[in-house]
Amino acid sequence: MKGCIAFVFSVAALSRWAFAAGTKELSITTIKQDPYTMTKGSGGELEGYCIDLIAELSQMLGFRYKVQLVKDNRYGVMDSSGNWNGMIGELIRGEADLAVAPLTLTAVREQYVDMTTPFMQTGIGFILHKDVACDESSFSLLAPFSTEMWVGILIAFLLTGICIFLVARISPTEWAEPDTEEHQFTLLHSYWYITGALTLQGAGPHPKAVPGKLVSAIWWVFAILLLACYLANFNSTLHSNNKHISIKTFEDLVNQDKIDYGTVDGGSTMLFFKNSKSTVYRRIHQHMERKKSYVAGMEEGVRRAQEGNFAFIGEAVSLDLAVARYCKLTRSQEVIAMRAYGIAARQGSPLVQNLTVAILQLSESGELTYLQNKWWASSCLGDDAARTSETLQPHDLRGLFLLLGLGLGVGLLLALLELVSKARSGAKEQKKSCCSVLTSELNRRFGSGGEVAEQDATDKSKA
Repeated sequence: MKGCIAFVFSVAALSRWAFAAGTKELSITTIKQDPYTMTKGSGGELEGYCIDLIAELSQMLGFRYKVQLVKDNRYGVMDSSGNWNGMIGELIRGEADLAVAPLTLTAVREQYVDMTTPFMQTGIGFILHKDVACDESSFSLLAPFSTEMWVGILIAFLLTGICIFLVARISPTEWAEPDTEEHQFTLLHSYWYITGALTLQGAGPHPKAVPGKLVSAIWWVFAILLLACYLANFNSTLHSNNKHISIKTFEDLVNQDKIDYGTVDGGSTMLFFKNSKSTVYRRIHQHMERKKSYVAGMEEGVRRAQEGNFAFIGEAVSLDLAVARYCKLTRSQEVIAMRAYGIAARQGSPLVQNLTVAILQLSESGELTYLQNKWWASSCLGDDAARTSETLQPHDLRGLFLLLGLGLGVGLLLALLELVSKARSGAKEQKKSCCSVLTSELNRRFGSGGEVAEQDATDKSKA
């Protein structure tokens, strides 16, 4: 019952305000900044998150409006004489009824204008070029190849060792008399042999049969090309790491002198560092004052960050847009001084309470989330992994893996053909079926008989 009464009261209040507002067209000031407010095409029409937000609020509350860009292209800061510039100044002077923009709620602004409940939460972070922010790996020896690549190499190593072992057992040229001869290529020796190839050192004895030689040759080609790719990429990784400065926090930023950093001149971010009592943050402000590293706007800050020698400090939600559009940029994981964006109006304006209720309704319905997903859509999807990693992937050397697989298959096939050929000759001599002779031959090579013979031969050689 209480919920119904509250709902009726809310609807009635909104209806009364909508009627009052309907007699006047509201003047709304905003600032040009992607993706909040942008120029659409050559006609000068505006679009963006804030424009959509204004349209939603207008539809809910029933007011008419016109949007104008702030004349001095500033958000609003008070000078030494107590005068405000930017959108806040236009509200105070009565040049606008509302300011709808990424306008940060601050204690100073609240003393001169009224602001609604936040429509977006954010904080202060910084963006810089990925090459500068890259973190050096503690396992640089593994860096040239990706994890998937190392797994692929391990599988190739295991399969090749097994293949050489099988070819040496099956091929009659390699192991002619299983009953009396010692088998040279045990499984352990097979792996030792191919390990020697990886170090470009021969580990004898070497295969005598054509199938074994073929598998060995393919593995040597695979090993040499793999080592060439590894060394080339390892050299590139070392040179790249020598240029990297690992910067992940504001403390990292202030403790280095390789790159410059700054923020928008006259914005709330600048005031935060100016008024902060933290030693680190005050050092950042002192650096920006000394170097005069302020930028005129967001666009200039993003452009300088892309050049690779500048870290642009700003509000995280705006920086996320830059990262979504420019794939070479990355944002710091550290976000400080959580703040929020709200709509500003003149002090005592009856618009604020109704706008606050409408913003809460848009938040609860998920409309604000929808608008943010719409205007912050990333153009780096599927591209980020390729840009953030210089490691070789399995698909980069798929031809090499296919060559190895083909060589192993052909080697096994040739060894089987050799054994079949021997079985056919034996079948003619013994006047038995080829299948029975072939089965008997396989049993001698892989059955207990072959293993006993091999053990006897080993014991005799020791004696």
